Amino acid sequence: MEPILVITNSDAGTSDREQLDAALAILREHVSVEVAETSNPGELDGVLHRAARRRLVVAGGDGSMHAVVAALYRRNELKQATIGLLPLGTGNDFARGNDIPLDIEDAARLVLHGEVRPVDLIVDELGEVVVNHVHAGAGAQASRRGARWKERLGSLGVRGVNLGKLGYPIGALLAAVNPRHLHLRVEVDGEVVNDLDRPVLMVAVGNGARVGGGTQLTPEADTEDGAMDVMVARSVGPWEKLGYAARLSRGEHHERDDVLYLRGRRVSVSGEQFWCSADGEIYGPERQRSWHVEPAAYSMPLP
Repeated sequence: MEPILVITNSDAGTSDREQLDAALAILREHVSVEVAETSNPGELDGVLHRAARRRLVVAGGDGSMHAVVAALYRRNELKQATIGLLPLGTGNDFARGNDIPLDIEDAARLVLHGEVRPVDLIVDELGEVVVNHVHAGAGAQASRRGARWKERLGSLGVRGVNLGKLGYPIGALLAAVNPRHLHLRVEVDGEVVNDLDRPVLMVAVGNGARVGGGTQLTPEADTEDGAMDVMVARSVGPWEKLGYAARLSRGEHHERDDVLYLRGRRVSVSGEQFWCSADGEIYGPERQRSWHVEPAAYSMPLP
């Protein structure tokens, strides 16, 4: 196996560093390993510039994976890249959706012995990438509130457990008290599937299945199928919202009559102002956004 370059966040806490050390010990039994710590895009660019032909391994969460993939995409180096993942985040939704073990030592063994397969990528009209998931509406509202709680709780811990992972559930609970519906036009592969006269609770576009630490927002999404899963929730009445939330907790919401569940290669959303959450990053307000899938955009060792 070619040498490995492990990219990690220099701001990682003590618990993450201890886990990373355990993973590195396993990797170094089989291959030469260098660790590069980065704290900003400039440092990451410098690390990638000298990566040469080494296999890359991201040690971190969804945000770290997004940062590395986005940087390689900007450098036109993604197609040739093989990227392993050692999950160290609070949510690790991309890892969960790809059956990458959350146990760090098992994840290290997967890096060494997994089957290298191509995975897809979502790209928006501005050339920005989405590795796992982008959604607008109630879910983005939950993410906006959850991000604040994640930051507040992230510095706390009970017996080594990072309480930051409670941020999204708290945000979702607060957003669920009175989620605002939106009048949005949604097009999938050029076909209007929801128009402005039909309000929606949220719209989700998934490369992976999970968000928020495990919630299966697009439960049938597969990063290897060359398409995006699109979920449009029209559950805007009080009882409908409660029913939607109950089924969402079990990953069964897409079976409701007031939920559209589709698969496509191009998606656009337009209408009144909305916020987006893309791989956990919040942006907006927006009036129009679009995304397309780039199949087999890079490779990963997977189970």
